[in-house]
Amino acid sequence: MSRLHRRQLLGAAFGATLLPADGWTASSTRKGPSMSATPQVQERSLADLSTGMAAGRISAVGLVAAYTQRIRRMDRAGPRLSSVIELNPDAPAIAKALDDERRRQGVRGPLHGMPILLKDNIDTHDRMLTTAGSLALADTRPGEDAFLVQRLRAAGAVILGKANLSEWANIRSSQSTSGWSARGGLVRNPYALDRNTSGSSSGSAAATAASLCAAAVGSETDGSILSPSSICGLVGLKPTVGLVSRSGIVPISHSQDTAGPMARSVRDCALLLAGMIGPDPRDAAMRDAPPAADYLAALDTNALKGARLGVVRQFFGFHDVVERAYVPVLAALERAGAVLVDPVKFPEFESANDAELTVLLYELKADMNAYLATRGGASQAKTLADLIAFNERHADQELAWFGQDLFAKAQAKGPLTDDEYLKARALCLKVARADGIDAAMREHRLDALIAPTGGPAWRADTLLGDHFVGSSSSPAAMAGTPSITVPAAEIRGLPLGLNFFGSAWSEAKLLGLAYAFEQATKARKPPRYLASID
Repeated sequence: MSRLHRRQLLGAAFGATLLPADGWTASSTRKGPSMSATPQVQERSLADLSTGMAAGRISAVGLVAAYTQRIRRMDRAGPRLSSVIELNPDAPAIAKALDDERRRQGVRGPLHGMPILLKDNIDTHDRMLTTAGSLALADTRPGEDAFLVQRLRAAGAVILGKANLSEWANIRSSQSTSGWSARGGLVRNPYALDRNTSGSSSGSAAATAASLCAAAVGSETDGSILSPSSICGLVGLKPTVGLVSRSGIVPISHSQDTAGPMARSVRDCALLLAGMIGPDPRDAAMRDAPPAADYLAALDTNALKGARLGVVRQFFGFHDVVERAYVPVLAALERAGAVLVDPVKFPEFESANDAELTVLLYELKADMNAYLATRGGASQAKTLADLIAFNERHADQELAWFGQDLFAKAQAKGPLTDDEYLKARALCLKVARADGIDAAMREHRLDALIAPTGGPAWRADTLLGDHFVGSSSSPAAMAGTPSITVPAAEIRGLPLGLNFFGSAWSEAKLLGLAYAFEQATKARKPPRYLASID
């Protein structure tokens, strides 16, 4: 496909997002009895919106209109967050059908009519594209919805659109600028517009923080839900690998990839998680999954009373200012009744840093080739090698800000039977899970482990790339176990999260602890869209 043809294709797709089909506009929304055409949606929770729907004050059509108006005002104009890569032109019609169904048959559940954004690496079989932010996938559409999308549609959610992201979920370059994709540009942080949103679920985080959707779905390999959620003042849950199906998600690593909910509250996070899960025989990691827990029942304001929390100090000391910000956070946990086991250490954890990257590079090559095969013969990108070649041919659009050294290193790897891969994967599991999370939980009789999720947002740097100062996402990422970040503190108006993580399948326990902390501290503050904290 020529560059001109590609630009025309993308322009047409993007234009359709702003002018939905059938002459629909926000001002012409069909209005039912006592239903507001464009309700106020800023900072409103899923539970609040659901109550409004049940009382007849809000419709799904009205919500789609309200969020679309807000996206036009905040994302396309105003602060220009660039967090939404594409709107679903069928969302108004889907919303109307769900409103009609509500009147005729009642509701499917708490997500009925709720507009949800999906990260643009999650397949949808509709008029939207799924590109992982890359121009290389703009010439085909997936043949079916990702399994989690099927679950969300069955639960009554309205897929409002696709969120921007760090292109290829931040696995293309070791010198990337998080939040940038060739298709969507650079996502801006709603707390300070010159700051980065972190990656790779950057658009999901910024859009949810700015109330451009009821909630969003992100994905994580290591930190891609936790870090942008923390930096954008959100609750973000990375589930146990195998709780949420990965079928139909552009992959990095079958050992570590998982999708998860991102929301403005723990309750909304639990509601969205419940709507995403269900057994999928195509995902081998789901074979060992236990029956789904009642995540809403786990939300107990007293969950911290007597809870034993291991303070993992090796993830605290990366910055003096950040360290001081967490002193009152630990005090708040103790006031809520938690017993802090301080310190807890993961021996030899740092020895696995290189091993994790080795695992990701091997699995990227194998898993990406397998995924691209599902896009059909019409796609020009059938292998990772094809993606590398495409980027070289379109270097002015794809490689202007940073290169593709990680793609190249992955392409040079052999099969998953190589000793290098097998030894690296075994080391990751040993130091992160067997001798790390599981050993600490058992030895200290813990309910969860805690650490700062990461540092505050850094100033976006399109020349030198990201400036991380620290993170605690890697243990649970390498172990394949769950973690949840909750707003906990701030530095000069920039949010900081607290990371609760634990053993496999402990999502309900973590949600309960996070909820109790959230209710005790009320630490989250809405964004102010400052030009700069300086």
